[in-house]
Amino acid sequence: MTLSQARGLFVTGTDTGVGKTVITAALAAALRAEGRNIGVWKPVQSGALLGSGITDAERLLQGSGINELPESVAPYTFEAPLTPLLAARAAHVELTLEALSASGLPLMARYDSLLIEGAGGIAVPLTNEALVIDWIAELGTPVLIVARSSLGTINHTLLTAAMLKQRGIPVVGVVLNDGFEEAIHDAEDPSTSTNAALIEQFGDGLRVLGRFPRIVEERPSPAKLADLIGRTIDLSPVRQALE
Repeated sequence: MTLSQARGLFVTGTDTGVGKTVITAALAAALRAEGRNIGVWKPVQSGALLGSGITDAERLLQGSGINELPESVAPYTFEAPLTPLLAARAAHVELTLEALSASGLPLMARYDSLLIEGAGGIAVPLTNEALVIDWIAELGTPVLIVARSSLGTINHTLLTAAMLKQRGIPVVGVVLNDGFEEAIHDAEDPSTSTNAALIEQFGDGLRVLGRFPRIVEERPSPAKLADLIGRTIDLSPVRQALE
């Protein structure tokens, strides 16, 4: 199987820490509850080692309910809390787009389609020659943008969407996330009620699919995540992207 034969959706963020992992896990849980053979892939992650229980791959598996080895989901894991290029360099590993793509072939063979969680945003340095957006273009998958729902999100979201459009990469929509770790509480941030409409107004066809609520518990179950995202996000464009 080659990358061109795989179906998938790339989940990117407007920044690091905006909640890509919980949204990706929730999407996977909801789609699998519908009987779809959906897998998750976190090609490269940094900031902690597998076994710590706090890596994105481990959180993806716990939140989605998928029975996979974390090292299968995250073939490149680095301890240094740095951009992938520098985290790999600190571990004396040279990342290449070819190696990253090849690492996903076993998952592509086991699942009908994959939710691929990126690292940070699309302009993050990935290899010595490429940004994350360069790899998205090579994968040929559409993109879902995860953004915070609070003040500042309009600028970050429109810039991300414009860069993707410039490269001809289709965007299925935007999910606003109340759980962004540095978000101002809703009661103190009146922008949260208007940000979605303004993103669509100035986004040249960009759709906001919904607003995912803040989750208090640290490790919500797959059933809870599936229920939450099913009630707050329009999943139709995601389903279509994975057909």
